Amino acid sequence: MNIDRDTIKSRSTDAVFERGVNYRDEGRIQQLDRFDNLVTASVSGSKLYDVTIEFGGRNIDTQCTCPYDNSDDCKHVVAVLLDIAAGPPQDESERVETVIDDVPADDLRGFVRDILAEHAELREQFLACFGDDHKSVDEYREEIAQLFEQHADPVVFEAIDFSRFFEIAEQYRERERYLYAATVYRAVFEEVDEKYNWIDGAHDHYAQTIQTALDGYTDCVLATDPTPQKFDTYAGVLEERAETEPPINSDQFWRALDDLEERYG
Repeated sequence: MNIDRDTIKSRSTDAVFERGVNYRDEGRIQQLDRFDNLVTASVSGSKLYDVTIEFGGRNIDTQCTCPYDNSDDCKHVVAVLLDIAAGPPQDESERVETVIDDVPADDLRGFVRDILAEHAELREQFLACFGDDHKSVDEYREEIAQLFEQHADPVVFEAIDFSRFFEIAEQYRERERYLYAATVYRAVFEEVDEKYNWIDGAHDHYAQTIQTALDGYTDCVLATDPTPQKFDTYAGVLEERAETEPPINSDQFWRALDDLEERYG
């Protein structure tokens, strides 16, 4: 987890970097935790924003729930990165692993059951990782629609966090349940596209969300080695969205369809 001030500065504009320095100096980082290579933090601005930073070799993946819509890091992420550079937080993963090794199986089972009973999102991720069933596109879309309703005032200015849907899709992919994963990706790009007229900020975030979902959908469809008939069905999903009115994101969907057809050959 090595990062220096120059690297952090190169990931943002000069103005944003200075604001990030000020945010850290003002003590706006209210909580910072590390588990292995994943750091999560809460940073106070006009409201409390959640920052997620994952270190993977030379790559650093950053996310923030603030409405900043540029492709570089926002001031909240900069503040957290500066704090990490000053002294990496204690890694809790080793403590957890040690305790897990010592906990009796029945006690561990009971703990997991209680946690899953209390937290619906964790329960959904658990089922995606170990279960054999999955939700429909419409069920996932309804959950995403509820997120938009929660953030609309009366329009959406901020970057809604869709990471749990992508995490569920990734868990399905790791188990080679590619159609289950494709269902999640489809729900994301369809509902975000459907609600695009609600959005009045963080446009880069939502465009990237659609693109990430499209890329995942394409990869998963091809991974099933579909018959020509099934391929036409999967491709038809993209064509339908490309032709949906108003055509705000139609170019994105047409490009995804072209990519899918070219790769299918």
